[in-house]
Amino acid sequence: MRDATHAPALHRRSFLKYSGALGAAAAISSTLSACSSGPESTNETGGGGEGADRTLTAVIGYGNDQSWDPLMTASAFSLAANHHIYEGLLDTDPISREPYAALATEIPADPQATTWKFTLREGAKWHDGQPVTADDVIFTFDRVLDPKTTTLAKNFFGSWLKEVRKVDEKSVELVLKFPFPDGVQRMTLAKIMPKHVFSKPGALDEATAGKAVGSGPYRQTAHNPKSNTSFEAFADYNGPRKATFKKMNWLSIVDAAPRVAKISGSSAGAQISDNIPYANISQLEKGGLKVEGGAGMNHLFLLFNTAHKPFDDVRVRQALHYAIDTEKMIQAALRGHGKPASSFLNEGNPSYRKARTVYAYDPDKARDLLREAGVSGLTVNLIAVNVSWIVDCLPTIKSSWDAIGVKTTLQPQETAALFTKLDQKQDFQVVAAASNPNQFGLDADLIMHYNYGPENTWMRYARWTDNSVAKDLFKRMDEATREPDAETKKQMTQEYIDIVAENAVIYPVVHTELMTAWNAKELSGIRPQPYPGINLLQAKWA
Repeated sequence: MRDATHAPALHRRSFLKYSGALGAAAAISSTLSACSSGPESTNETGGGGEGADRTLTAVIGYGNDQSWDPLMTASAFSLAANHHIYEGLLDTDPISREPYAALATEIPADPQATTWKFTLREGAKWHDGQPVTADDVIFTFDRVLDPKTTTLAKNFFGSWLKEVRKVDEKSVELVLKFPFPDGVQRMTLAKIMPKHVFSKPGALDEATAGKAVGSGPYRQTAHNPKSNTSFEAFADYNGPRKATFKKMNWLSIVDAAPRVAKISGSSAGAQISDNIPYANISQLEKGGLKVEGGAGMNHLFLLFNTAHKPFDDVRVRQALHYAIDTEKMIQAALRGHGKPASSFLNEGNPSYRKARTVYAYDPDKARDLLREAGVSGLTVNLIAVNVSWIVDCLPTIKSSWDAIGVKTTLQPQETAALFTKLDQKQDFQVVAAASNPNQFGLDADLIMHYNYGPENTWMRYARWTDNSVAKDLFKRMDEATREPDAETKKQMTQEYIDIVAENAVIYPVVHTELMTAWNAKELSGIRPQPYPGINLLQAKWA
């Protein structure tokens, strides 16, 4: 299939810049925006009103200046906003991830089938008043499946979805390569876009820059990069989750201090904020706000360059993991809001099982492994993203590694600068960064393919793709993807995660909570997410 615009695929550097890249999205989708320079202003637009007509003001701790193209973006801000602006054929609950019919009228009766038919909701309209048609669905999935076009969404659909056919003006068929029940939940990741808007020359560039025209309950009314994006309820929306606020204004405030100030005190200018620093929780609670966390996949991980000796030796990689005092890190840096990793998946994931290899703090074992590997006098330059909570964790890593005789230098830097070096294939030893693929879902197949796979950007960074163990792992992953029985697939996934754990090429150190704060006297129905952003489709004024 071809992109209807016939536009060339984005250059890979542009794709990295705007979406976080297919592989890099795994690591920086929840943090890339946090490294921008901060908002130019926080002036509210579209405000005013009283009572139920007043504007809801939210603070998002990430930049709103990355791609808004719903098939391309890994930006925390625009992903969250797009869930209010666009619809998939099916969407999922932000917490349970249970699918529900959105633009389509119903969920497939048989998720094991290899053909799914979807009929569009009668009367569904785009925000410019035009009707939603099957041509819009075909346009969207043509982009997703076009081999000449690079989109992030392709990562979620390309392995199992063969084609999408138009049946008539109001219905389509999805043809699967093999039974793939997990695809039902993934339908929300293909937000349907209006062909008449985005097939025009240059229109996809406008989508990247912030233009958003959807069929969802809220329409975008203003977009000011590095400042704010505003919305209002779409009067013609007739779907399942109607707008409950007449107007919304989301402020992009990357820096922690002004973000906390905006939501606290007697002159607070916002009712809700995500990305609350752990150090400010008590202060905000004492000020009358409700602060709750969502525990999920958010984690600090280490990436090793296996082409740089001695990191080609699995014993060295294991040693550096065993050496880290994770409990000290959790208490000192995370204020208790984290858990040591006992698998690539967090404990709350439906496919979680403790891995055969768990890197409990054991400096003696770390020294033994280095000795067995014939390594002494090792010096490590640890480069890291300069996201605040990651930076807070780095001193514990340094002191832990120094304690086993590994002289460690810390080099935190802007996320974009770090990944530019990796993209340019510059040499490195070890990277520390953050990841949270829960933005896209909970299914382990999706999560694991973020970091591991023969075509994965992270594997190229790690220089591990051609390793014989890696090739066996990729084969096992492919077999698990194609397994239709849920329990068998779960077991196969857990078994290959054991291989991932043992080799520790890209592996989490701790999983953390993400905190949301809100004024419960003004808002009800808030459910804090275990991934960046907010979802207000079931919230309302108190």
